[in-house]
Amino acid sequence: MKQRFVFIDLLRGWATIVMIEVHVFNAFLTPSFKETPWFGILTYFNGLVAPSFIFVSGFVFLAASQRKLEEFRKYGSVFWKQVQRIGLIWLIGYLLHLPHFSLNKTLHETTEADWLRFFQADVLHCIALGLLILFVFRLFIRSDVAYKNFLLGTGIALIAFAPFVWDIDFYRMLPSPIAAYLSGERYSQFPVFPWLGFMMFGGFCAVQYMSARELGREKNFVMRLAIGGFACLVGGRFFSGVLGDIPFASLDIRANTFFFLERFGIVLLLLVGCWMFAEWRKTPARPPSGGERSFVLDVSRESLFVYAAHLMTIYGLFLSGKSFSGIYGGTFGIVACSAATLVLTGSMILAAKTWGWLKHRHVPLARGFSFATAFVFLYLFVTQ
Repeated sequence: MKQRFVFIDLLRGWATIVMIEVHVFNAFLTPSFKETPWFGILTYFNGLVAPSFIFVSGFVFLAASQRKLEEFRKYGSVFWKQVQRIGLIWLIGYLLHLPHFSLNKTLHETTEADWLRFFQADVLHCIALGLLILFVFRLFIRSDVAYKNFLLGTGIALIAFAPFVWDIDFYRMLPSPIAAYLSGERYSQFPVFPWLGFMMFGGFCAVQYMSARELGREKNFVMRLAIGGFACLVGGRFFSGVLGDIPFASLDIRANTFFFLERFGIVLLLLVGCWMFAEWRKTPARPPSGGERSFVLDVSRESLFVYAAHLMTIYGLFLSGKSFSGIYGGTFGIVACSAATLVLTGSMILAAKTWGWLKHRHVPLARGFSFATAFVFLYLFVTQ
């Protein structure tokens, strides 16, 4: 039976749910509202979604892969299943950025800007690359201590060098598909510097947490996480202006090492909050037979499905070659955006519950539905 840590599932679930609000407000809110102070505050808190999502991805991978290490190193079915999972995340990331839902138009009508948008590094691309790095190095670094040091050292390097790498125009030196992972310009929102730092630290925290749990020191470890999170939050906020006085350091806040630490500190505090909530409610990883499971956990376990489905709902070109965002983008007020968020969130929760139930109770049917859906999309893409 799989070992699950409810608190990390709760953090991922809430991050996925808030992500829906982020995309709805960004796509549909009237531009004039985006100039108001309250939207700046909302944007700050919405900016915690991606760090949480990437951090959790690293934590979950290390927690789940620990017991599979020997199977991975035999390069058998377990190894290839993991490769397929990483490949699926990467594939969905690129499919969501297709310039046209038509092979003919993609090949003949795609502009240079369209191709740059297609190759951009988004959250899923960042996660897929990070998981591949974690996976490959876990295969070859057999020492747990050495691997833990690798995670910590790589995470520190990614955030320390980010201000000095951010302004480099890698598109002049490397092919666009590769440059997109290194540069924060030309549509890429999640380059490896510094975003993969969240994943490396997520993996490091997972290793430390599992070690503390085995020694019966889980509560002490969580307390240290809380202290560390608060220290990162306060220190990151206090020193965020320091880099402005350092030569060659980018002034872009997204590359700021201390802004990273500020957000990382909040992520740790959110993680501690989820742990405390799970302990208080005694939330089971799976409900008793016939019991209702938390909708947050349903969304968490189908987070990739919900991520892709809600983006396709907002940006998919299904309305005579247009999307909802293309038709209604920038026209909603606060009330309309809030209502749209509630409707889309409710739909995604229902879809996650249904899909999770189908995969658990009717595996052949779920597999058949997946293949049928993929075939229909491929057929339409090729023939249109």
